[in-house]
Amino acid sequence: MAKVTRDDVARLAGTSTAVVSYVINDGPRPVAPATKEKVLAAIEQLGYRPNSVAQAMASRRTNLIGMIVPDARQPFFAEMAHAVERAASDRGKLVLIGNSDYVDDREMHYIQAFLGMRVSGLILVSQGAPQRAAKEFATMEGAKVVLLSRRPDTIDDVSVVTDDVGGAELAVRHLLEVHGYPYVACFGGPVAFPAPGDPVIDHVEGWQRAMDAHGLDSAPHLVDAPFHRYGAYEVAVELLRSPDRPPAIFCSTDDQAIGVLRAAREVGLRVPQDLAVAGFDDIPEAALADPPLTTIASEREAMARAAVDLVLDDSLMVPGSDTERVRKFPSRLVVRRSCGCGDEQAAQ
Repeated sequence: MAKVTRDDVARLAGTSTAVVSYVINDGPRPVAPATKEKVLAAIEQLGYRPNSVAQAMASRRTNLIGMIVPDARQPFFAEMAHAVERAASDRGKLVLIGNSDYVDDREMHYIQAFLGMRVSGLILVSQGAPQRAAKEFATMEGAKVVLLSRRPDTIDDVSVVTDDVGGAELAVRHLLEVHGYPYVACFGGPVAFPAPGDPVIDHVEGWQRAMDAHGLDSAPHLVDAPFHRYGAYEVAVELLRSPDRPPAIFCSTDDQAIGVLRAAREVGLRVPQDLAVAGFDDIPEAALADPPLTTIASEREAMARAAVDLVLDDSLMVPGSDTERVRKFPSRLVVRRSCGCGDEQAAQ
């Protein structure tokens, strides 16, 4: 079967190929409603599909949004990517996703590749210290960048973040003030990982603030642990078997907390009777953990929609002060049984 062309559509509709182009591209010139209906009917009858690559070359932009995450296997990033995809679909856009694997060179590879594809915009969940990325953004034309979840000091683009410090402090205060634990240990990130502006660093800061407010020394109780459940499980097994195991643990991610819950069961500790656990992110598994996990929730859907809107709408990209360029969404405490609250308290 011969390929259907724009000329075929024009002949069937009784108009010019230029008018067909105006209908397909929604401009740059207006088309009379009756003529537009004829063109759309011809497109439907012939089964014509516009060449999206050619359209991109003509407009210098595609209907694609690039999104780079550290690791889409981790539940938080998977949930965020899915939320961005839904928001982009509502705007008629497709999302390309790349995994940086916490490696700066790989992050740069995807940044350059996506910009080379003439994406409409780029949503970056960066976990490194991307000075090179900042230089790349400074030279690009047209496409906009929105930083999601984290704002590195080296990049000055608009950011969409949650209140990581306040949320972590809220969880730790709950453990100290409501349940009266003498202190709370913290599972931070790996030793080599810390970078300014990272959510995990902010979670640690929130934990430290809560400890400081109660006159507690936080330094001896900060535990270096991988972000994923498997590495956190191994660290937790060793810690919980030691004679100075903590009475409560706040984890920077729910994935870590799930690893801690598994480790506690393995070493014979009951949660929350022998060990209280709280996390951050409120991934779907948190409610199904045994026991259900007390955690901090962020407004992922609203954040994803804000990031997509910002990357597509010039009017929303407000230049100005640092405060104006950061869209911060609130965090909230989700109380479940792992902290020591009973079913009645957890339901409130």
